[in-house]
Amino acid sequence: MSEATRYNLQDLLAIMARLRDPERGCPWDVKQDFSTIAPYTVEEAYEVADAIDRRDWHDLRDELGDLLLQVVFHAQMASEQGLFDFDDVAHAISDKMRRRHPHVFGDVAYADLDEQKRAWDAIKASERAAKGEARDDSALAGISYGQPEWQRALRLQQRAATVGFDWPDHRPVVGKLHEELAEVQAEFEAGADPARLEDEIGDVLFVAVNLARHAKVDFARAMKHANAKFERRFRRMEALAGERGQPLSASDLAAQEALWQEVKAQERGS
Repeated sequence: MSEATRYNLQDLLAIMARLRDPERGCPWDVKQDFSTIAPYTVEEAYEVADAIDRRDWHDLRDELGDLLLQVVFHAQMASEQGLFDFDDVAHAISDKMRRRHPHVFGDVAYADLDEQKRAWDAIKASERAAKGEARDDSALAGISYGQPEWQRALRLQQRAATVGFDWPDHRPVVGKLHEELAEVQAEFEAGADPARLEDEIGDVLFVAVNLARHAKVDFARAMKHANAKFERRFRRMEALAGERGQPLSASDLAAQEALWQEVKAQERGS
């Protein structure tokens, strides 16, 4: 093919089939299965989100391609096992979108977004029933386990709030956070049992997600900013230590803390 050739979805499907060919394909691609590819699928989804956050549209195009490749990879493996193929995937999501949007593809009308959200949940409940899943009338029904646990915590809290189980504002949540931190401290003082610490620290993290929700702060974005801030400051500490002729690893904790405070002061002054 010439450089002017524009590849399309059918070309991508053919490329993946060739990569998976037991005789002519790539040994690495051939030996993969759903479980080994799943982590890459999650990673590529995060790369898409990162490109959007950076507003790098050229990179977004490439990252979306990487994510599409993951879908094609899973569909190819499923096709080889006679489970389903890419067309089945496209049909399933198209059918689902039409079914869940009767106000767009049918003659249903909703008064507002709240009514639409209730209808959406009802449609999803009927879909679960059609699959033969046990009836679950809980407000928490249907919250996926296939997501980061902090995100599932947020979904659980949002659902509980729909029936009134929620703090009125951020103030009692801050108090609850202090309470949970005190319980962590108590566990350390009692001997730091690993299982108990895991339980209590989990409570702290759950409340932290709740606090972010009440503050209308995106928990993931807040963590991303915190990570970036730590990395920026730590790298600056390393640079300062190097400029002064002593690697950071050769400094004791007090000296490292002094460098950390110096970096923070520099940022405030900039």
